[in-house]
Amino acid sequence: MPVDLIRIVSRDSPMALAQVERVRAELAAHRPGVETAVLPVKTTGDKWMGDLSEVEGKGAFTKEVDAALLAGEADLAVHCVKDIPADRPLPAGTTFAAFLKRDDIRDALIHPGGLTLDQLPAGTRIGTSSVRRIAQLAAAYPHLECVPMRGNANSRLAKLDAGDADALILAAAGLERIGRTDVITEVFSTETMMPPIGAGVLALQCREGDTELIDVISPLGDRDAYRETQAERMLLHVLQGHCNSPIAGFARVEGNGELSLRACVFSPDGKTVLNAHEWAGRLDPATLGTSVAVALLRQGARDVIDGIAH
Repeated sequence: MPVDLIRIVSRDSPMALAQVERVRAELAAHRPGVETAVLPVKTTGDKWMGDLSEVEGKGAFTKEVDAALLAGEADLAVHCVKDIPADRPLPAGTTFAAFLKRDDIRDALIHPGGLTLDQLPAGTRIGTSSVRRIAQLAAAYPHLECVPMRGNANSRLAKLDAGDADALILAAAGLERIGRTDVITEVFSTETMMPPIGAGVLALQCREGDTELIDVISPLGDRDAYRETQAERMLLHVLQGHCNSPIAGFARVEGNGELSLRACVFSPDGKTVLNAHEWAGRLDPATLGTSVAVALLRQGARDVIDGIAH
C-alpha cells in the first residue's frame, strides 16, 4: 500500500517542533506527493522540573512518543539521539529508519553582559541541570557556581532574564533551531565542553513492520551520522551509564572517511576525569564504541559510574 500520509509524533516543545519541520521539509523535497501531519505530545521529562533520576530519568523524553508510535496513533517518531536511552534496546517492534545529517554538537554560553567563560568572575551562577556540564565546569572552572535549571530553551532564557541565574549553557544547535543564535556569547570547543552522546543528531523511528514507510524515510539518512551514532551509542551501552552519570563523547568521520571516537567519564565533582580516544581503522563503528568503553572501564569507569547515586 503506497504511503500518502505520514503522521509524525514528537515532543511538544518549540525546539522539538522545529525539528519536525526540518523532517517535513526534507520529506517534501524527497517525496513531494506525501502529506504529513504532526502529533505533539508532552513527555514526562517536559512536565517534571526536578531531578530526572526521580522520574526514572532514562526515557523521560521519549516514553510517551514511543507509546504513540506503538499504539498506531502515529507512523514516525522524531527524537534527539541524546534523549534515547542506550543502555537498553529500543521498544520492541520499533526500529531506526534514518539518522539525519548531524547539526552542531557544541555547547554555547549565554551571558547578558557578553562575557566569555574565561572572563566570568568567581561566584557567577550558571543555570544548568546537566550532570555532564556540571562535572566539566567543576573540573576546569571550580570558581563558578551551577544552579539547577530545567525546561525548554525558551523557558530557560526567560529564567535568565528573570535573574534566576547569571548565565546559561545551552546546545548551540538547539538555539539555532529556535532562531535564537543572537543570544550566544561564546560557542565552546569540544575540548572546553565535551558534548553528550548523540548530540546534534535527529533519529527517525518507525514500527519494524512498516516496510513501505521505511523505504520512504531511509533515503533521508546520512551515512556519517549513522556511523558516528552507532559508535557513540555502543559506547554508552557498554558503559551502562545512568541518568546521573557524567559521560560525554563524540565520534567524528574525518575527511578521509576515518572514524574516531573520543569519550570521557567524570565524577560529579570533576575531580576524576577518565579519557579515551581511538580510531576505528578496520573496526566497524559498534566495535569502536565497545573498544573505547573498555578503555574507560580499564581506567575505573565502572567504579565511578556505580559510585554515583541515582
